[in-house]
Amino acid sequence: MDCLEDEKQLLKQLLTLIAAHFGDRCEVVLHDLTNEYNHTIIDIRNGHITGRTIGGCGSNLGLEVLSGNVKEGDRFNYVTTTFDGKILRSSSLYIKNNAGVVIGSLCINLDITESIQFEGFLHKYNHFESSQKEFFAQDINSLLEFLIQQAAQTIGKAPKDMNKDERLNFLAQLDSKGAFQIAKSSVRICRELGISKFTLYSDLDTIRSQTKSEKSSATDDSADTASEPLAEDC
Repeated sequence: MDCLEDEKQLLKQLLTLIAAHFGDRCEVVLHDLTNEYNHTIIDIRNGHITGRTIGGCGSNLGLEVLSGNVKEGDRFNYVTTTFDGKILRSSSLYIKNNAGVVIGSLCINLDITESIQFEGFLHKYNHFESSQKEFFAQDINSLLEFLIQQAAQTIGKAPKDMNKDERLNFLAQLDSKGAFQIAKSSVRICRELGISKFTLYSDLDTIRSQTKSEKSSATDDSADTASEPLAEDC
């Protein structure tokens, strides 16, 4: 297919099937990732689970896939949380067009909050051992706020108190999570750090150049290692 519209009827039937099978504790969401990221949801069933509606935004995981930092975005049976503390068992399937470009995603979010209370019996059923983290925001600003808080917690300082090395680390984490794919995110991040746009873009150039250099070096090292004979072959 070239776009989701080509299979719109089939996709809607699939959402109806999944929602009917698992009941009102299961949210099913269809994202059109060719839309602006703050308006990707084109169909949703049982949206009360995450508080989202048609026209809402995607999650942080989708941002990572679109930014190119995650090549294979499909995830199955991983644990996620909502803004109001629900615990969900989720699966995300990314849909590609005929050219292999990601154009959409189908996501299932099953509310297991109550079943976690019986964790001793249901632990394996709920796959709660997964460490994958995904956050469902009701709007794009909340999603950006989550990414900023997550990066700041990793550094262990408020952004305005960070020195240059800590700031670069902070920005590198945001960049790897796709935060700069969000429109006007640079304004919010500059304000949080207390820096100018010029400083931000300079820092990002430094970070991305270093990342590119490290990837190139890793590729060269791998090639050198592969070409060296094993000790027993000498």
